[in-house]
Amino acid sequence: TALLRGGLVQDPYYRFNDLAYRWISLDNWTYSRTFETPFDVSKWQKVNLVFEGVDTVAQILVNNVTVGRTDNMFNRYSFDITSVIKKVSFIEVRFLSAISYAAEKNRYHKAYQVPPECPPPVQKGECHVNFIRKEQCSFSWDWGPSFPTQGIWKDVRIEAYNICHLIYFSYIPSYVKSAQQWSLEIESVFDVVSSKPVAGLMTVNIPKLQTQQIYTVKLHPGEDSIVLLLNINKSASVETWWPNGHGNQTGYYMTTTFIMEAGYKIERLSEVYFRTVELVEEPIPGSSGLSFYFRINGLPIFFKGSNWIPADSFQDRVTSDILRRLLQSTVDAHMNALRVWGGGVYEQDEFYDICDELGIMIWQDFMFACALYPTDQNYLESVRAEVTHQVKRLKSHPSIILWSGNNENEAAIADNWFSIPYAEKNVFVKDYVMLYVKNIREIVLAEDKSRPFIVSSPTNGLETIKEGWLSPNPYDTHYGDVHFYDYTRDCWDWRIYPKARFASEYGFQSWPSFSTLEKVSSADDWSYASNFSLHRQHHASGNYEMLQQAGLHFKLPQSADPLKKFKDTIYLTQVMQAQCIKTETEFYRRSQSEVIDGQGHTMGALYWQLNDIWQAPSWASLEYGGKWKMLHYFAQHFFSPLLPVAYEDGGVLHIYGVSDLHSDCELTLKVSVHQWSSVEPLCTFATGDVTVRAGSAAPIYKEPVNDLLKRCGNCTRQSCVVTFYLVGKGELYSPRNYHFLSSLKDAVGLEKAQLSATISQQSDHYIFVLQTTAVAPFVWLDVENIKGRFNDNGFLMTQKRKVVVFYPWEPTSIKELERSLCLTSLSDIY
Repeated sequence: TALLRGGLVQDPYYRFNDLAYRWISLDNWTYSRTFETPFDVSKWQKVNLVFEGVDTVAQILVNNVTVGRTDNMFNRYSFDITSVIKKVSFIEVRFLSAISYAAEKNRYHKAYQVPPECPPPVQKGECHVNFIRKEQCSFSWDWGPSFPTQGIWKDVRIEAYNICHLIYFSYIPSYVKSAQQWSLEIESVFDVVSSKPVAGLMTVNIPKLQTQQIYTVKLHPGEDSIVLLLNINKSASVETWWPNGHGNQTGYYMTTTFIMEAGYKIERLSEVYFRTVELVEEPIPGSSGLSFYFRINGLPIFFKGSNWIPADSFQDRVTSDILRRLLQSTVDAHMNALRVWGGGVYEQDEFYDICDELGIMIWQDFMFACALYPTDQNYLESVRAEVTHQVKRLKSHPSIILWSGNNENEAAIADNWFSIPYAEKNVFVKDYVMLYVKNIREIVLAEDKSRPFIVSSPTNGLETIKEGWLSPNPYDTHYGDVHFYDYTRDCWDWRIYPKARFASEYGFQSWPSFSTLEKVSSADDWSYASNFSLHRQHHASGNYEMLQQAGLHFKLPQSADPLKKFKDTIYLTQVMQAQCIKTETEFYRRSQSEVIDGQGHTMGALYWQLNDIWQAPSWASLEYGGKWKMLHYFAQHFFSPLLPVAYEDGGVLHIYGVSDLHSDCELTLKVSVHQWSSVEPLCTFATGDVTVRAGSAAPIYKEPVNDLLKRCGNCTRQSCVVTFYLVGKGELYSPRNYHFLSSLKDAVGLEKAQLSATISQQSDHYIFVLQTTAVAPFVWLDVENIKGRFNDNGFLMTQKRKVVVFYPWEPTSIKELERSLCLTSLSDIY
């Protein structure tokens, strides 16, 4: 990005630039500048140069004196420059290529190879990323490019102080049931530069909770910490922090003041939140194994959400606006949880602040993914510093619900991903326990007793611990969480999915919209088989798998116009992805309250993945730039707090009522059957009142499909479609859902619908009134590069008229929207 700003390179994401610019990361780079010190250096006992984040391997010089070295992107570095700083100083940060450093570390590790050596060739990446404490996916991933960056990726500053300086300040809430009282454990870590102990007073005040406490404190020279317990006034009523959809995210302002001897004063203003979290792993009636779910403030909560990857290959481009847009899009789709995946970065403070504010629960991985890692002394020391820093930095956030040691590394050993000879396996098992259990876990438990810790994902939880930290099958559906991918079997068949306790990763790929790709490609690239299309696909056979899965239920695009065919194919991959993940997520949601053959009680569905790192085919539901794919619009429905879900078993149609609400509700199920050829329903009926219990899924209707079709007159599986929704008292109703009785490629009477839209403006949003002449599946409104989102999209249109609202993210006009609007439904691509 420094070269880009200097006009020396083009957009790194344009066409094949990820290959053209490999030379940048193979080189060593130096950042330097002269700066003037705005204070009299002689008046301060200590002057520190602080780097919040250096990416990654660097030597730091001030006035030609080496003051320190860095080798961990995730650590915070503080160097004493008291003796070298002048009124005008010269600073240099000399970076070493991360690629050559990783290769050298691998060469030094002579005792045995630590796999994997390199990523698969389809990823066009660099080797030995497991030997460097750096964003693992920066050397490439199956959804991202290889850009092994080097630079100063977070704040750098100079701190000058006398007596003492506050380095970390954190607080953890806890609730003592027996006393029915909240308390806060407050930790303050100081660097004490006084040669003798320093005494003082610490005052903590939370006005809204009528809580104030004064403590006498004493600090000893060197690094010293104070841990104090603040009991919240029992007569104050504490409002707890709740996940999105379950209550408010109430925070309280807390002022902490330290007045030390010699009149030295430090003041901290914080926002504190109160909530409890438990990971419940206990026996389940009617099943072997254990449950795996989270209770927040005593309430079991079904985790609805996705997996978060870095929002850009270049972290300095990830602004707070970008973070807010992506995170707002998660709550707009009724999500309450994200897993910060272990191959990226520990996110910036602002990310967690926004999650606190929006009620997004975070499953936080430590940054180890899909690899085995060395455990030599230097490496372990670096990791220990990283973990200590990150837990101290992040533990005050109520949004973080769980620490997880790594992504898929238990599974990598259990399933022998790297073809390790059996005789050598023990070496890697020992390394695994050393790194994640004896180091990372020990530190996390010492630093933060307020949240659960699991060693890996997927894991069998307590069962894995019983089995010596490595289970022979971490994907066991009777325990813990599972990851599941299958691109070849029919994704419409719910039987292929694991009836697991918690699904923390699952997904299907699709292509991003043409308007997103157009920015980084040229006309030569606009076909599904172009070199560009092959180059952007980093998952082996990915482009073929998408067409194969789409072809099971849809006719593939056949247009003679190559550009239309490419756009139609993009559209169809998005339809396929949305429909597949809908089927799978609805299966997990309806499995939450039942155990069948010992399996079920599913309490989490986090699909892979939420966001994109660049413009390419991937598993994401949000494109690079934040545009919603069809999947994200589907998520808005399949994560709805109240939802009817249908599936077929042995020719019988079953419908379940799924509720995340906090109280039981009396509901009516309304069902319509349409012929594909008519917008007038063939028949409509309602069930009697059914009770759907709070936080549960229950069967509310079943009927053989043949009986239903007979009841509706002139209907066959191929000529008809079933739609249904739930309605209760007052404003209570669910989105309308549907069930296809056959593949759409076999649908009879599906006509080419004439779709039209009229657009009007209403305050800061726009109203689109759609008209159709026939039933139209997967109606897609695309306004190309106009940033914003619709309140609904990708829907099955069974009525002549539908009103859709567009919320722009930046100023636009009716004229611009009319010019950009492209309306597509399934029959338009045949």
